[in-house]
Amino acid sequence: MSVVEIRVPDIGGGTDVEVIEISVAVGDRVEIEDSVIVLETDKATMEIPATDAGVVINMMVAVGDKVSEGDLILTLEAEAGGVAAVSEEPKDAKADIEEPEDNKGLVSTAEEEPLPVSITTVRVPDLGGATQVSVIEVPVSEGDSVSEDDYLIVVETDKASMEIPSPSAGMVSKLLTKVGDELKEGDPIAELSITIASVTPSVSPKPDARSLNTEVVSEKSETAKRASLAQNQAGQLDQSIAERAANELNQTSGKAHAGPAVRKIARELGVDLTQVKGSGPKQRIVKDDVQAFVKSQMQKVQSGASNVVSGSGIPAIKLPDFSQFGAVERQPMSRIHKITAANMSANWLNIPHVTQFDEADITELEAFRKQQKKVAELRNVKLTPLPFILKACAYALAQYPQFNVSLDMDKEELIQKSYIHIGFAVDTPDGLVVPVIRDVDQKGIWQLAEECMALAKKAKDKKLLPSDMQGGCFTISSLGSVGGTAFTPIVNAPEVAILGVSKAAMKPVYDGEGFVPRLMLPLSLSYDHRAVNGADGARFTSLLSELLGDIRNLVL
Repeated sequence: MSVVEIRVPDIGGGTDVEVIEISVAVGDRVEIEDSVIVLETDKATMEIPATDAGVVINMMVAVGDKVSEGDLILTLEAEAGGVAAVSEEPKDAKADIEEPEDNKGLVSTAEEEPLPVSITTVRVPDLGGATQVSVIEVPVSEGDSVSEDDYLIVVETDKASMEIPSPSAGMVSKLLTKVGDELKEGDPIAELSITIASVTPSVSPKPDARSLNTEVVSEKSETAKRASLAQNQAGQLDQSIAERAANELNQTSGKAHAGPAVRKIARELGVDLTQVKGSGPKQRIVKDDVQAFVKSQMQKVQSGASNVVSGSGIPAIKLPDFSQFGAVERQPMSRIHKITAANMSANWLNIPHVTQFDEADITELEAFRKQQKKVAELRNVKLTPLPFILKACAYALAQYPQFNVSLDMDKEELIQKSYIHIGFAVDTPDGLVVPVIRDVDQKGIWQLAEECMALAKKAKDKKLLPSDMQGGCFTISSLGSVGGTAFTPIVNAPEVAILGVSKAAMKPVYDGEGFVPRLMLPLSLSYDHRAVNGADGARFTSLLSELLGDIRNLVL
């Protein structure tokens, strides 16, 4: 027996790489190629395997530590026959393991050969019926290392944006597309350089050299050939053969046998991989195994509460067979419809809503807006009441910053924002979307009008980017062009307030001497009662009414 040190190997030049998982403990027996720790760089997750077999004596690192190439990970009490114990083999064993004359020189050559590298062309997958898509983002560059399922490009169809992931881990050797390109199913995206995983060979117990057993080398070479042949025939690396090449000679151990991508998913879902049965080669755990495990656990939880929505405690609505009452037709919900429905349900269930109602006298504002019609035509801008409402809301948010926050209930913290970005709801044929105008407090009415027009057009043309709908502090939902006297808008989390605007109407208003006709705009302010109290809600709508009643207040 001898003590062997396991150190961090070459990790592609990375330094101070974080340890995110410890796969073994003191006293555990490990085999060659068993994972001992898992590291995570800013681009990929990687397992560090044992280079010798034996029993763990000491662990030198812990989760959260930063390591670099050459740092000591652990020490092993290596077994006889391992690399470190070769020199301890009795000299008379040499005659028993002497390789044939024909094989001499083969072992040392194989030991120094670089791992086989495969070039795979990644192509656009099935687009769900879309014939052509636009490339709107390319988050990788040539030379970048990517993990399996890291996305290579983001494309946009006429209905949604979608990420195209990498089918395998590797290095981007060549990008074949760029932002603005139009692609269809089957078009090339990038070329990946993929290293076909090698197997640490068994060591021949010669007393004077670290030689590989010829029979093992032959089997390793044949396995690599099979993987390479499959790639050449299919045009891309067959993942199952690549994994087989990496694990063909490994002995199954009691530890979880899974790759970095699977381990990352398991960590995110809180799954203990030792409880998951692998369906891959050599009982390797694949993503489908983790997902099936999570599904089975959820079914167990729900088995005693089949009539209750999971997590909410609210009785589910059981639908009847509508066809018994007459003809019906089932239609799939659009992507936007599904997202909106899920968000509305989550917001309504998690936020204690209160709605404050008020009215603003916009008689003078409307007169001023109509006076600017010719100026608006010269600017090629449509001047609606929305820019004025945006400006008034930005002023009110600055005066009452408790409306410009988000709540982190997990950490029990209030997140106060120093910027004022306001979203406005746009009704499109496919559903409701909320583009966001940034820094509203720093922009004038004309600039706000221009941005409202541009974003509304992008929304209706289905060209909004994800970045166009992120970062909002407050939302305005206006039904002025449709009708109604008031409504209760649902807060758009993680914001804490939303303003509903209904259709303005002429009403008789008493001015102290008599009733005069005034154009009154209904306001409905919904807010999260955990962040905002009722008195502040009333003050906020009163200030809005004052600002909209006399727009000169906006310049003060």
